[in-house]
Amino acid sequence: MRPTHPWGLHNEQVRTVAHPRHRRRLLQADRPIRFHRGQPLLRYALDLTGQDRPKLGLLATATGDDSDWLLKMYGAFAGWDVEVSHLTVFPMPNVEDPRAWMLEQDMIYVSGGSVANLAALWRLHGLDEAFEEAWKSGVVLAGQSAGALCWHVGGNTDSFGPTLRTWADGLAMLPYSCGVHYNSDPQRRQLLQASVASGELPDGYAADEGVGLHYVGTEFIQAVTVDPAGYAYKVEHDGAGGVKEFRIEPRLLTA
Repeated sequence: MRPTHPWGLHNEQVRTVAHPRHRRRLLQADRPIRFHRGQPLLRYALDLTGQDRPKLGLLATATGDDSDWLLKMYGAFAGWDVEVSHLTVFPMPNVEDPRAWMLEQDMIYVSGGSVANLAALWRLHGLDEAFEEAWKSGVVLAGQSAGALCWHVGGNTDSFGPTLRTWADGLAMLPYSCGVHYNSDPQRRQLLQASVASGELPDGYAADEGVGLHYVGTEFIQAVTVDPAGYAYKVEHDGAGGVKEFRIEPRLLTA
């Protein structure tokens, strides 16, 4: 049974829900995980499951099911009290029932890569609906870069080439735009602000490298970081054709 108690996290306020067992949690990490530095973010996400030995599912759809990434992740978790498995779609799904596999996990972690290709393939295989069902059942959903952007309405992406494009074809489980790599790619902030100002994208959140965004249901709870210099941001339409950006102080995670 999944935990139904309120989280005991710093600055966290869990809203009232009709069915506590359906509490839905997402954690997005902005940077590609370099495992040693990213350990606190991963431990934070795994702790959200409330399980002593959580089942962790990995997906690398955005990289074409890159076997090197999957092998590195299996190796990295070898010393952890975690039960790791993975789901691939190339050349065909590696499990008989992907929906059932998702529902068996306590947490699912999605790699970076091409978010446009990821979304297209997930919809082709019906995984978009399976993800939403897993989320509503209490599975923690997490990911980096494309694996963070995908849960939102959209953001900007280099899926189509080095010049970023606005992309609004996310799973939209979170009704916001999302800005990743906000302090490391000069195109990112400008394009996200322009897209929110024009109405191409809704109001949303952005994160510097090393910063994670924690949601419960569709409510933003807090930002967490492994980088003392990193911040999160709320980006809103100002009602006059421009945007307002508010800096969010994250909670610093330590090893």
